[in-house]
Amino acid sequence: MSGQAIKRTLRAGRAIFRIEVASGLQYRLSALAGSTTSIFWAFIECVVLTVFYTRAQNYTAGLQAGLSLPQVITYVWLGQATWMLQPVCNDGSIAAMITKGDVGVELCRPLDLYAHWYARLGAMRVAPLLLRGVPILIAGLLMPGSFALSAPVSTAGLLATLAALCCALALSASVAVLAHALLLNVHWGQGPVNMLLLITGVLSGTYLPLQLWPDALQPFLRVQPFAGFLDLPARLYLGVTPVSGLPAALGLQLGWTALFIVAGRLLMRRNLKRLVVQGG
Repeated sequence: MSGQAIKRTLRAGRAIFRIEVASGLQYRLSALAGSTTSIFWAFIECVVLTVFYTRAQNYTAGLQAGLSLPQVITYVWLGQATWMLQPVCNDGSIAAMITKGDVGVELCRPLDLYAHWYARLGAMRVAPLLLRGVPILIAGLLMPGSFALSAPVSTAGLLATLAALCCALALSASVAVLAHALLLNVHWGQGPVNMLLLITGVLSGTYLPLQLWPDALQPFLRVQPFAGFLDLPARLYLGVTPVSGLPAALGLQLGWTALFIVAGRLLMRRNLKRLVVQGG
């Protein structure tokens, strides 16, 4: 694209981002319901992990992995608070446009389709993150005793966590667009997309902190892309990764983001050439 086209695309992307964020902030009741569910689920996870840390036959396994019980509890609260930041939360409206044939209207817009979807999918994660994440963090701080969310290791650690979360947003949007590019091939159906989103949830550390996985898998888990959604920011928050490790963490997140953007663009271009518009 020419320089003027890139500027127009960036301006349009910023406008779409602002509109989608403003629209998402209107759904306060839905966010409250989601927060309540996440708080309840986090409490259950905290109870289960507490039992394993105190009553399991090898109760030192978690400590040997480098995570104390308060750190694991905090990891759980962070995972629930940032749940909507991850690509497991898909945009049903875009998927509906593809299956119903309305994606043809999207192709008529004088705007790069990838940039449009990237801005839209990024924005739809910001509003729920604010509306749902803040109440979950407050509830975590107010929990009694060992079930409470711990404070960040330091002010620098908190700032490093926020920087990593910003990069996590960019990474999440790139994976989400890739998932929707897969949907453009209507012959594949939802199967490949559902598998991709399930893998991202498991490998992000949402269901179990990656540090508690077997030692043999740790080298792979540290460098795989989906750790950038939760595990990398959580390690900075807990102090497991020192603030000096922030450049490496951000470099890993941004590197995978660039790779997913390239892959998403190539896949979208390929599938658009073979697109069969359905519906009427």
